[in-house]
Amino acid sequence: MNLKILFEDATLQVVDKPAGIDIEGIQHMLPQGFLPAHRLDKDTSGVLLIAKTKESLEYFKAQFKERKVQKTYLCLVEGSLQKKEGEIETLLGRSPNDRRKQKVFLPGEPEAQGKREASTQYRVLKQYREYAFLEIKPKTGRKHQIRAHLSYLGHPIAGDKLYGFKNQQIPEGLKRQFLHAHSL
Repeated sequence: MNLKILFEDATLQVVDKPAGIDIEGIQHMLPQGFLPAHRLDKDTSGVLLIAKTKESLEYFKAQFKERKVQKTYLCLVEGSLQKKEGEIETLLGRSPNDRRKQKVFLPGEPEAQGKREASTQYRVLKQYREYAFLEIKPKTGRKHQIRAHLSYLGHPIAGDKLYGFKNQQIPEGLKRQFLHAHSL
């Protein structure tokens, strides 16, 4: 499988990552020495930045760490959000009940000590009868941040098997979580 290249110059390549391939699988598809500068979950599609040199990899990683990168995602969530836009600010850490998941913690909770800040902005682009189509702008880049935050709000991403609720409705034909890295 060839990756669709969206942009390329001497230091980077921007590709359209298909859903269903994890970062390790992407690495096997890249030329020798090319490395992803960030991660996308296996079932998340969209824009992925690839560094073509070790120096550019370090530069891009520093940009992400210093929160200089603006990311926009599109997703479909279950239900209707009360507020049409907002910001979710919590702490995130590994769930003690399921090590595959991240859990939301609130400041002041005894278990919150040592957990990391996570901030996600959202805006409803279109409301459907059973779903809402959102634009998401994570301000931090924590593992599963968007998925955990939307589940915490009571609006899991459509098709998300890990963070979705029991008996969650899934649109017909959807085989993965409806989350797409739209721009970077």
